[in-house]
Amino acid sequence: MSGAGGRGCGSPVPQRAPWSLVAATAAFCLVSATSVWTAGAEPMSREEKQKLGNQVLEMFDHAYGNYMEHAYPADELMPLTCRGRVRGQEPSRGDVDDALGKFSLTLIDSLDTLVVLNKTKEFEDAVRKVLKDVNLDNDVVVSVFETNIRVLGGLLGGHSLAIMLKEKGEYMQWYNDELLQMAKQLGYKLLPAFNTTSGLPYPRINLKFGIRKPEARTGTETDTCTACAGTLILEFAALSRFTGATIFEEYARKALDFLWEKRQRSSNLVGVTINIHTGDWVRKDSGVGAGIDSYYEYLLKAYVLLGDDSFLERFNTHYDAIMRYISQPPLLLDVHIHKPMLNARTWMDALLAFFPGLQVLKGDIRPAIETHEMLYQVIKKHNFLPEAFTTDFRVHWAQHPLRPEFAESTYFLYKATGDPYYLEVGKTLIENLNKYARVPCGFAAMKDVRTGSHEDRMDSFFLAEMFKYLYLLFADKEDIIFDIEDYIFTTEAHLLPLWLSTTNQSIAKKNTTSEYTELDDSNFDWTCPNTQILFPNDPLYAQSIREPLKNVVDKSCPRGIIRVREESFRSGAKPPLRARDFMATNPEHLEILKKMGVSLIHLKDGRVQLVQHAIQAASSIDAEDGLRFMQEMIELSSQQQKEQQLPPRAVQIVSHPFFGRVVLTAGPAQFGLDLSKHKETRGFVASSKPYNGCSELTNPEAVMGKIALIQRGQCMFAEKARNIQNAGAIGGIVIDDNEGSSSDTAPLFQMAGDGKDTDDIKIPMLFLFSKEGSIILDAVREYEEVEVLLSDKAKDRAAILKDPEMENEEQSSPENDSQNQSAEQVSSSSQEVDSVDQESSEENSLNSYPESLSPADMDNAASISASEQTSNPTENHETTNLNGECTDLDNQLQEQSETEEDSNPNVSWGKKVQPIDSILADWNEDIEAFEMMEKDEL
Repeated sequence: MSGAGGRGCGSPVPQRAPWSLVAATAAFCLVSATSVWTAGAEPMSREEKQKLGNQVLEMFDHAYGNYMEHAYPADELMPLTCRGRVRGQEPSRGDVDDALGKFSLTLIDSLDTLVVLNKTKEFEDAVRKVLKDVNLDNDVVVSVFETNIRVLGGLLGGHSLAIMLKEKGEYMQWYNDELLQMAKQLGYKLLPAFNTTSGLPYPRINLKFGIRKPEARTGTETDTCTACAGTLILEFAALSRFTGATIFEEYARKALDFLWEKRQRSSNLVGVTINIHTGDWVRKDSGVGAGIDSYYEYLLKAYVLLGDDSFLERFNTHYDAIMRYISQPPLLLDVHIHKPMLNARTWMDALLAFFPGLQVLKGDIRPAIETHEMLYQVIKKHNFLPEAFTTDFRVHWAQHPLRPEFAESTYFLYKATGDPYYLEVGKTLIENLNKYARVPCGFAAMKDVRTGSHEDRMDSFFLAEMFKYLYLLFADKEDIIFDIEDYIFTTEAHLLPLWLSTTNQSIAKKNTTSEYTELDDSNFDWTCPNTQILFPNDPLYAQSIREPLKNVVDKSCPRGIIRVREESFRSGAKPPLRARDFMATNPEHLEILKKMGVSLIHLKDGRVQLVQHAIQAASSIDAEDGLRFMQEMIELSSQQQKEQQLPPRAVQIVSHPFFGRVVLTAGPAQFGLDLSKHKETRGFVASSKPYNGCSELTNPEAVMGKIALIQRGQCMFAEKARNIQNAGAIGGIVIDDNEGSSSDTAPLFQMAGDGKDTDDIKIPMLFLFSKEGSIILDAVREYEEVEVLLSDKAKDRAAILKDPEMENEEQSSPENDSQNQSAEQVSSSSQEVDSVDQESSEENSLNSYPESLSPADMDNAASISASEQTSNPTENHETTNLNGECTDLDNQLQEQSETEEDSNPNVSWGKKVQPIDSILADWNEDIEAFEMMEKDEL
């Protein structure tokens, strides 16, 4: 996100104002607003703010210190195994590894963070290490986007603050633009990526060999994401302004110009993925999250930093489209660029959490507050923001790699409002990081927010952004050794000075915007928003916006999420028939179906088939209701199928020296004690003899009252469970016999029974892959007495400790840090059901526009059966919860039963409903888009 600073606020800016006034005015509002807020949440004392700021400093020292001690000069720290992540020496993680270039990524990404946190001595040492050790000429293929924002941005941010410190006269007196020379070298290495007919860069480049050469191993790609091509202008323009080499800014501007030209003209939206040679949109869905996010961010910030009006005009044009089509407060839902009234998905990804912060810079505070509050409610439910979550706020993708976007928006909302509520939000973030992500060797990403299991990664952006925003949130102006308002933040939170706007301005500022669209300047914000207008004589303004959203996640559907025929409801008309309420024996329901053009056919095998003929509906509105009813019925059928699957479980090592820090995600069993319904099982572990557990145990005294360790194979899981239960075990852990297997690369097992009655099995049984199982086995070999906790999710470490003495032992143990380094916490986003090796899919999936509603299906419809899944069995999205619905949008919700508390707002019933005639006319185009959406990945 961004930040900038200057002189005055609230005065109109001329439409062609000098740069200095534009940037200064646009930025100062974020600061001056803090004096406006005088009520709402209880103000936080100066002492508490300092205490939290010091806590952030300690957390940074823990992360940075462990990186430097155990990982440097590797790119990143692996905090569970306490070693560096080196490209090619660890199993490939796919595109994630494209950020790694063997150039000490975390150190470069952390340079300006050190200065912000007033660690100037450490900064000087870090710069010397970069100059001495970092090599930018490695034979490695890297992401152009990631290398630009992290490495080039890190070098430029480091240079910006190095020259600032040098001018102050105490530190960096020896510095002579060495970081800038490295940045220039890297910039030239990235330039060959732009060798395309469109000017859009290739997504990857070889640092040593460039593009297309046989030894480069890249240059054959045809597609790139919009953000990848559109998030270059700040770093490249800054490099040109610092060095006088205009080529960098020219190339970045050309890429932005091309993206603007290729926007969808009727909607003014851009897609997620574009062909770099033809300019055709490959993925035609549009949102503000992954794949597009920082493109919008850099348009507004390019205006702030460079003073070019065309960037502001483009941003405002896009922003108007976003608020018209994508924004469904407090949600931000992807739509199709060619038919923006049609939602492209019913889930959101975590990267959109940056958008409230961007809206603050724009001056649009109300929707920023709404979306931020919705995200905060999701965090309070799951401790962290899942990588993706559905419109009813359930987990879609369970990972959380310690992303900083929410902290970023929290900081900017506090700067804009001065509301101490956002200080409390920041405090919650700090507490959750320390409670759930902190490990002896740094901070570990969450592999599954539901179970609390960890992943062996600590991305560089965690140090570059998270600690910077959290520290600034609690810091007063005198706590920072320079004026932060003299700089703008890049998308990686690197600092670029605003004075670059007047330096080396050799790029002709051609306003290309008006060539493509007619603009109404009256809709554009040419002035800095006056805080007295943002908060008109009401210090409780932000609180009044947040209040209706307090229960949005846990219980109700707040007004504004679902706008289903609102005028009809107010006039007394009944809401449409919902799939969950339908009864085939109810004559009134059958009459409603007929009115919606839906026929009910009883098949000979006892199943019921529903068929919709839109042209037979009583009206276009009834036809829309019928279409929605069919979609709900398909989702309901799919939900019933998914409910048979079990979520992952947790194995937590609670004995010395682990004390609950090690959490292993385990596959559940379809038999035995259900850990989700009963208290967790806690006990010491012991290996069974025979180890496979396929016959009567020869060491019953060893497993009596303990949790037995068994090897997979040679007999059914249920047989193993019976044998260890007969020996007196209180639980069992089955460890995979396939050496080297890991949930990093394979789905977890969901152990099935043996086809017989398994009610006799009363103990809990869990499954671990070989890699995770070896962690327990290694602990047994080293410590002999190893105690574990089997549960449905990881427990709070404070609750695990039996007494204060044990807690004191945990805190003071000198072995604690070193012994936990080998404990790698693992989880999985999918599961396998297997009596021995049978596979099945993950927990839930969501299908907003099922493929079964194809053009032919509009006449042939869909077959809905309790015994047969109607939707495409290969789909892997999250189902909508149809157990509850909000029926009164203007008054208090009436909860009819316990199941209605977990309601699911069907967002496709939003305020922007497309006429049925338009839907039917272009249905083939929709189906193509839906098929593309199934391949979505962050």
